[in-house]
Amino acid sequence: MKTVNTRSFPRAGFLGNPSDGYFGKTMSFAFSDYCVDLTLTESAKMRFVPGEVDDATFDSPEKLVRDIRLYGYYGGIRMLKAVAKLFFEYCFENGIRLENRNFTAEYRTNIPRLVGLSGSSAICSAMLKALMKFYSVEIPLEHTPTICLEAEKLELGINCGFQDRVIQMYNGLVFMDFEKSFVEANNRGIYERLDPALLPNIYVAFDPNRAEESGKAHKKVKKLFEEKKPDILSAMSEFADIAQKGRDALVAGKKELIADLVNANFDLRDKIFNVAELNRNMVMTARESGASAKFAGSGGAIVGTYEDEAQFAALSAKLSGIGCTTFKPSIAVNDDTLPKSTENWRSS
Repeated sequence: MKTVNTRSFPRAGFLGNPSDGYFGKTMSFAFSDYCVDLTLTESAKMRFVPGEVDDATFDSPEKLVRDIRLYGYYGGIRMLKAVAKLFFEYCFENGIRLENRNFTAEYRTNIPRLVGLSGSSAICSAMLKALMKFYSVEIPLEHTPTICLEAEKLELGINCGFQDRVIQMYNGLVFMDFEKSFVEANNRGIYERLDPALLPNIYVAFDPNRAEESGKAHKKVKKLFEEKKPDILSAMSEFADIAQKGRDALVAGKKELIADLVNANFDLRDKIFNVAELNRNMVMTARESGASAKFAGSGGAIVGTYEDEAQFAALSAKLSGIGCTTFKPSIAVNDDTLPKSTENWRSS
């Protein structure tokens, strides 16, 4: 009986986001402090095991309403099924003969949900990795993020971009260029691995009570982008330029330039997005310690740089005062990197 196990990790959009959905450039890193752990076990029939959120058990009417407002009416099983569908279609269309076996899919995750750390797409990428291992199918790495993206965007109608799926398939630190003509011709971006050792001191902080549904943050801006509003087009070009400058600074060994770029990234976002005050307060509180800060995704979590241990201690104390957990992320190098903590698992 064949069994395979895979892991995918959360990510922090370090520079350039959210321009990945607007033909821009971004830089992201994956970190192994949390993860999705997924298992496929050979079985007579194909089965997707419901997780905690799929089970839909609530402690009160208030929690039911909040859960649906944030997460919708579906849990993680839809992610597993959507990825499986596109994986099988990819194999059929490319003449790949699959081994005659079915599986039972189970997953668990301790990635904080809907705080901009890409927990949902981690489920998708873990499933795709598992399917490739289970059926001994090799798909070129540069094409795998597109399968995950289309599972969410086309199959499930989730408003999302390439960035999260890229970093969760590649891991480490990656610079991504989504130049329009290349993306339209190849259905993917250009992905460059960078050495994580080039990074300055970095931190991540989050507060699960500030969770937001990321798709909502993008709907208005997406519409304005499609209408070619000059201020939105200019902003997306500027986001991309921030990411390019960050990439060039790291490669040149100029870590000292990164903090200002991180701050500029958020300040620009604050001009064009309707940033919730609770989330803006995370950034401003972090900056009070002298650290740089921006959203890691669409709100609920921030990422930035700090100068030394004294500043990190001050940063942690200030963010703790407003309910945030702060930590130094461990860059995820590969799928076998163990998370630092496997406590508080939940199937979501």
